[in-house]
Amino acid sequence: MTAGGFDTLDGDVIARVEQIVDAATKVDGTAPISEQAVLSLSGSSVTHLVRTTDDRVVGYGQISAATGEHPAMAEVVVDPEHRGKGVGTDLVQAALTAGGAGTRVWAHGNLEPARAVAARLKLVAVRELLQMRRPLTNNPVPSYVVPDGLSLRTYRPGADDAEILRVNNAAFSWHPEQGGWTAADLSARQAEEWFDPAGLFLVVDDQDRVRGFHWTKVHTETPEPIGEVYVVAIDPAAQGAGLGRVLTLAGLEYLQVKGLDAVLLYTEADNAAAVRLYEKLGFTRYHVDVAYGTAVTSVTV
Repeated sequence: MTAGGFDTLDGDVIARVEQIVDAATKVDGTAPISEQAVLSLSGSSVTHLVRTTDDRVVGYGQISAATGEHPAMAEVVVDPEHRGKGVGTDLVQAALTAGGAGTRVWAHGNLEPARAVAARLKLVAVRELLQMRRPLTNNPVPSYVVPDGLSLRTYRPGADDAEILRVNNAAFSWHPEQGGWTAADLSARQAEEWFDPAGLFLVVDDQDRVRGFHWTKVHTETPEPIGEVYVVAIDPAAQGAGLGRVLTLAGLEYLQVKGLDAVLLYTEADNAAAVRLYEKLGFTRYHVDVAYGTAVTSVTV
């Protein structure tokens, strides 16, 4: 059965969901739910859905509430051993109901089981998030020049947090997941094992005010470690100065020196400027995450 509407989960359920996430990642080659969803397993800012069979957790769903003009977003994972038994369909339907009108459900990698559930529930793709990749081995990183009056440095723990939050939230004010970060959101990511202050690059002006940053990440949970362009954020007041290119290349150079074979990033499929920039830097499309929602029917009078 599916139980839902939980504000919190107990430790045993969280541990079981983490096991399911790990199992699904190994089977599918891609994480079934986002980093934010994993971080929120122990939080109370989302709604939790739990599917059990014989008192064993076999599926999990999470709904983040609608904020402003952004709809509620849901994510679902099913134990690979229990796929094909209606668990995914049940959880997605429950998530759409719990989230209310306009709720969207992510399908990371848009794999066949997710497409099948979407077809069964007559859902349509309403948003696409591209994963792009670039080889680093035997693939030189282009040179770059920091504009006059600015300098490039790495993160200073604690001292730069307020500026990073300011720039992030200004740059992603339009983004349903990335915008609106709090100090707690930043601290949660800095507490992760992968966090490395040396991999967080900042461009600052002569008053040490952050104009943009590139936060890199190294995935070690994959068969072969891979780097990530985790966040590139430019202060809107500094747009047009080429800082996105400078910061991206600085991070790629760092990941290459670490001996990684490749790097990945995520970008909205409809962000044409960002896609063009990354393609110019040697990235190609690898796979797509799709957000599904209920089709909107227009009525002609």
